[in-house]
Amino acid sequence: MAHQMLLGTLRTNVLTDPTCVTGGRAASQRSSARIGRRKFAVAAISGDYLPMRSTEAKNRTSKGDIRSLRLITAVKTPYLPDGRFDLEAYDYLINMQIEGGAEGVIVGGTTGEGHLMSWDEHIMLIGHTVNCFGTRIKVIGNTGSNSTGEAVHATEQGFAVGMHAALHINPYYGKTSTEGMIAHFKAVLPMGPTIIYNAPSRTGQDIPPPVIETLSSHPNIAGVKECVGHERVKCYTDKGISVWGGNDDECHDSRWKYGAIGVISVTSNLVPGLMHSLMHEGENATLNERLLPLIKWLFCEPNPIPLDTALAQLGVARPVFRLPYKALPIEKRVDFVRIVDAIGREHFIGNREARVLDDEDFVSICR
Repeated sequence: MAHQMLLGTLRTNVLTDPTCVTGGRAASQRSSARIGRRKFAVAAISGDYLPMRSTEAKNRTSKGDIRSLRLITAVKTPYLPDGRFDLEAYDYLINMQIEGGAEGVIVGGTTGEGHLMSWDEHIMLIGHTVNCFGTRIKVIGNTGSNSTGEAVHATEQGFAVGMHAALHINPYYGKTSTEGMIAHFKAVLPMGPTIIYNAPSRTGQDIPPPVIETLSSHPNIAGVKECVGHERVKCYTDKGISVWGGNDDECHDSRWKYGAIGVISVTSNLVPGLMHSLMHEGENATLNERLLPLIKWLFCEPNPIPLDTALAQLGVARPVFRLPYKALPIEKRVDFVRIVDAIGREHFIGNREARVLDDEDFVSICR
């Protein structure tokens, strides 16, 4: 009973915090301070885990609600020079996604550098996003892990602080068998709507179709973020399994030719309005071709290195990189300014002109 009362308090505080105003340094500082006072992230994950079960979850989002999302942005996490999250810049990024038409955000995914966060930071950022923006955009928390136990605990806490859905990757580095993958996902699925994420280039192991097909009947499976390519997308859509394209350079054709319901995008961090058009307004090969140079540039080195560089050059985020990431070299930074000019600065987030930063402008931190 005590645990249930505490869970209710956490959910109430996170969802009704009146100090969270979207935008502005003072608002972000107040929100950060209040989160610090609540200590909900630390309380939730640094001691005993709250023993939440699926029957106790108060999440009102259905998998159908998640399947209705056409544009989901894998949002960047910006930093202050001392290594803390820059919540002012983060709130601005989320606001720009909402204004640009994104319907959901992935918090703490690959693009958001969740793998460089402590779980305290991770759950705090999910809670902050729900607290400030959860009534205007769907918040999907990356609570996946190569450890099943860790994924279970993180997902419990993500839903406890109000996220609408979870994103789960298959166990990486150590890998596992097909049976092990199925068991891993079955351990986290009872907690709420879930998107399974297949990115073999990241994990070193493909999630084969028999795994997804076995899991697809589970009531909490919202769908799959699939990075293997069009044939795999079509394999699932032919079977009625919902798929988001995981490769921005293929997302137009995945959506309009192979049946994907949308995309989970890196590019939409920069041009959410154009990506919204690409996913909502029908087949548009001209717009797709217009965006391909930007998309190609964004993956010239492993994500999120180019995106972090771009946001710094647009003046949207500080040029602070959490190691092991480092900014793109000068020639790539010059290329980005040319790409912005070609597409049109008005389509990109931020108010400053794109500029080429010098090497000494960038700060590396290891916190």
